[in-house]
Amino acid sequence: MSDDKQYSILNPTRRQALTMMMLASASGIVMPGLIGKDKAFAATPPEKPTGQLIIGFSQEPTVFNPHLLHIEVDEGIHFSIFDPLFGVDPDGKFFPQLAAEVPTVENGGISADGLTWKVKLRDGVKWHDGKPFTADDVKFTLELLVDENFRSWRRTGHDLVRDLTVVSPTEITWRMEKPFAPYPSILAATFIVPKHGFENEADKNTAAFNNAPVGTGPFKWVERVAGDHITLEANTDYFGDGPYLERVIYKYIPDLTVLYTQFKTGDIDVAGLQWITPDHYEEAKELEGKTVLVVPGSTVESFTFNMERPQFKDPAVRQALYHALDKATIIDALYYGLPAPTESYVPQQSFYFNADLPKHEFDLEKAKKLLDDAGWVPGGDGIRAKDGVRLSFSNSTTAGNHIREQVQQFVQQSFKDIGVEMTISNLPPAVMWGEYWMMSQFDSVVVGLDFLTGADPDTSDYFRSTSINAKGGAGQNNWQYASKEVDDLLTEGGQVFVPDERKKIYLKIQEVVRNDLPFLPMFQYATVRGYKTGVEGVNYNVNTRIDSWNVGSWYRTA
Repeated sequence: MSDDKQYSILNPTRRQALTMMMLASASGIVMPGLIGKDKAFAATPPEKPTGQLIIGFSQEPTVFNPHLLHIEVDEGIHFSIFDPLFGVDPDGKFFPQLAAEVPTVENGGISADGLTWKVKLRDGVKWHDGKPFTADDVKFTLELLVDENFRSWRRTGHDLVRDLTVVSPTEITWRMEKPFAPYPSILAATFIVPKHGFENEADKNTAAFNNAPVGTGPFKWVERVAGDHITLEANTDYFGDGPYLERVIYKYIPDLTVLYTQFKTGDIDVAGLQWITPDHYEEAKELEGKTVLVVPGSTVESFTFNMERPQFKDPAVRQALYHALDKATIIDALYYGLPAPTESYVPQQSFYFNADLPKHEFDLEKAKKLLDDAGWVPGGDGIRAKDGVRLSFSNSTTAGNHIREQVQQFVQQSFKDIGVEMTISNLPPAVMWGEYWMMSQFDSVVVGLDFLTGADPDTSDYFRSTSINAKGGAGQNNWQYASKEVDDLLTEGGQVFVPDERKKIYLKIQEVVRNDLPFLPMFQYATVRGYKTGVEGVNYNVNTRIDSWNVGSWYRTA
């Protein structure tokens, strides 16, 4: 394998894996590879694609254009089919993909002031349909993301690009309207799509491409059986190392207990998102022929509000609900003590993590007093109300996630004890994380999110007031949170390039968000991952949002 795609992997025991922590660095988050006791030194990949792997996902990928509104599970397919200009490895370092080299100040790809960019592209790369990849495709992709008529999942950073110029088929230049420090990390999460895939399409949101994508990546689209699986086949013309598998099948298994059972019986080779639930860990780690380990993750689980609902506009309500949330019991009793409680959306191993935020306190009496003092009075049915608004709302999450469902039932009772009515309304993943989530149609949800872009601390997509899809924006601000102070701080942080100086700004943003509580942070994930012994190349990457970020490097020896 080439140097830019091969990563060294440590081999701690499972016991060590339980206690191993990620390391912090000025660039952001670092996560060492974790391998179970059945793994020895890496084997040699096959000369040509061989065999297949079945990867189980508890959520169904449904969005195959990587630039339409989507969630993490969709990126399992995106990483298989497409490539960005450059990627980010588990150590937070960029490596070239469609770009011939990662642009830097040192190699002349980026000017010293961060405003002028020149990207050299690989020559000879082909799309899956045989047509050549060129700089025109890069230009088209960056323009598509800011097209006002396109339902873009992210405009942040791309909206600062000016004067896109195709110098040659293998070189493109542009300038930034102003310096924006997170842009390299954003580009590392921006898959390039073919210009010709959208020609003669009146509406790019409904283009045929969106249901039969064509990329440059290690695997090619074969079929989707809705509600069951997606099949991909090897791209034997891939420009990089691999792929080493003939086929990859992403199987949709919504019930997490069934997902674990199929992993246990060998019906699936890899337990992907949402992995193995903590209640099965003790059994799973002793399974023969399986590699099972605990992996620290950057995902933060939260109880999230729709801030436009009248029940949640009063900050006293959000504060009271946080006091009524028994995080410690949830973590210990339902998650077997594996996750780490948190007050922030930033992973605790990040250089930018604010360790000085107020600590959560579970106290039902304080919760009641907050509501009493704010004028929320219990009615005849015990449910509080104020100015004609009952303190009643629904809470939703993925149907079939039995631990989250237990969390909901536990929280429901705690809230009832302080005069708050919470009904449970769960939905299949494709519905839950579709427009219901993206267009803020919910009252409240239980959700796990990766807020950072790679190792960069910018969270404009989640907190900037212009990133609300339900109000015509583009991003992931689905709680409809609006704070001028946070907007201003995000603007300031995006123009600072020295990590120590940037850190002060992002510490303050965390402080403001913790005070405003658009969501109640519960814990940072520590997830139980598993795959069959004999599956090689799996390397978990905290700087991406999905396990299969490097599926082109996976292969099997058994």
